Amino acid sequence: MRITVTVDGTGYTDDVEPRTLLVHHLREKLGKTGTVVGCDTSNCGACTVHLNGQSVKSCSVLAVQADGGEVNTVEGLARDGQLHPVQQAFRDNHALQCGFCTPGMIMQSIDLLADNPNPDEEAVREGLEGNLCRCTGYQNIVRAVRDAAGHMRPGAGPAAEQVADGERTTTGARGDV
Repeated sequence: MRITVTVDGTGYTDDVEPRTLLVHHLREKLGKTGTVVGCDTSNCGACTVHLNGQSVKSCSVLAVQADGGEVNTVEGLARDGQLHPVQQAFRDNHALQCGFCTPGMIMQSIDLLADNPNPDEEAVREGLEGNLCRCTGYQNIVRAVRDAAGHMRPGAGPAAEQVADGERTTTGARGDV
């Protein structure tokens, strides 16, 4: 089947087998290896991307289901050499150890902050419950999400607002991100 999809702002038209998972199309056909294959069963969330503005586990979506859609991966978040506020917060708060879950955690965190721009610790933990980390104990991840929320709020600074607005424009997420 021939599909057309926009990934991180670039349009691609490819022939894919109807059974090809989106995660495999992103990694093998488009070279987007920042989206990792964790469990292949949608349990871990390591493969989380945004499809038409909503986070999805790309191991549970067929590439043909993304036809005509827009996919954003962790690799498309940085703008003009500046990390997205969530990426920067993960870095600043040491919210990783092995780093395997980090791409999915970051993408899910952005979606969480779109729904709740000022989450408390409990809301962060609930919002990330579908993404597993086997190394960190989540403390620094929760801290990073809350830190990013502070940097992404309106009035937090022009650079953060510009990146957050760029993400809003790029993802078209749920009308508010």
